[in-house]
Amino acid sequence: MLESRFPVCLTLCLVRCAAGLSGQYPLVQNLTVTEGGTANLTCRVEYNDNTSLQWSNPAQQTLFFGDKKALRDNRIELVRATSSELTISISDVLLSDEGMYTCSLFTMPIRTAKAYLTVLGVPAQPEIDGLTKPALEGDQITLTCSSQGSKPAADLRWYRNEKEVKGAKVVKPMGKTYTVQSFLQLQVDRNDDGAVYTCRVDHVSLSHSPQQATEVLEVHYAPRVEINPLHSVPLEGQYLRLECVSKGNPSPDPVLWTKDGGELPDLDRMIVEGRDLTFTSLNKTDNGTYRCEASNHLGTSSAEYKLYVYDAPTSPPPPTTAPIHPSTPGSTAQLDSPVRKSSVTEQRDPNAVGQHGTDHALIGGVVAVVVFVTLCLIIVLGRYLARHKGTYLTNEAKGADDAPDADTAIINAEGNHAHAEEKKEYFI
Repeated sequence: MLESRFPVCLTLCLVRCAAGLSGQYPLVQNLTVTEGGTANLTCRVEYNDNTSLQWSNPAQQTLFFGDKKALRDNRIELVRATSSELTISISDVLLSDEGMYTCSLFTMPIRTAKAYLTVLGVPAQPEIDGLTKPALEGDQITLTCSSQGSKPAADLRWYRNEKEVKGAKVVKPMGKTYTVQSFLQLQVDRNDDGAVYTCRVDHVSLSHSPQQATEVLEVHYAPRVEINPLHSVPLEGQYLRLECVSKGNPSPDPVLWTKDGGELPDLDRMIVEGRDLTFTSLNKTDNGTYRCEASNHLGTSSAEYKLYVYDAPTSPPPPTTAPIHPSTPGSTAQLDSPVRKSSVTEQRDPNAVGQHGTDHALIGGVVAVVVFVTLCLIIVLGRYLARHKGTYLTNEAKGADDAPDADTAIINAEGNHAHAEEKKEYFI
């Protein structure tokens, strides 16, 4: 009876031991953490028979043996220690903590598993350099954006008014981290005045809160002037306002209004309000060339308007558009009055084009009919001449063969009338 039980017990023991040995392998996972964060290292074992577990750092220093702390580091704490798990935490992780950590299971032989701890270096707040305030139109400037301490190297992106523009990137290794710079070259013009340039840092450690720096570009430029009239056709007795639009930085205030190269002659009716020139009631003496001039420390610009005042008509005149010629700094632009003698005398009926088109069509039809009739007459006349072509003899000629004189020839011709058919010729 005892002998029959012994093989069964031995077989059961071997199965359990084999199962225990096959499951006694430590299981770990690699871990990535941001600098300054907390890393939890976990080691698990299945079917452990109370064998001790141990964590050691990349320098092979024991951190915990079971629930016993071996290294004096206040940042390292025990989280969980059982026969099947050993979990520890490292707070305020440093870049120097990166490396291969080992979990050991003290069986015979000792079995180990390795987990790599990756520490991400957080890039510093970016800074923008190279911006001169104010910049002058036409200047060539280079903006530089810099960020330090990233690991791996960060990516820097430039934006102009929220639209991405491309810069040149340079990466410099600084120990375990990287310093990244991006350069943006600009040819400054007046359109850049007030433009917002932003440098943004993209990094895996900043997935939820990207860092950026912003600068607003200020550009100084010489003024440009235009004159806009309120009415397209100046009429006598009418109110008129000429608006002087001057754009420059610094703002070219105030502007100077002149007439025909001199001062305004009638300040009671010609009122300057800010940049506008207002005529309270136009008359013929207001005819002339009016000039608006604006200037700042970078230059001077002007524009001209030729005013011609017309008599007030009994019916409204056709509207016209005044050409406006803006000028570049240092030059003069001319704005002609929209009503000139030539333009008035050359006014045409808007229906004139349609009338001319109808006349041309009628004349063309008549010419076509005349040509067709002429061709028909030529064809009919040609066929008639062709059918009646031949030789015809007079009475005198018919009797001239034997007659001594013309009278005798006529008498002979009458006598020979019966034989006339023999001398006729026909052409078919």
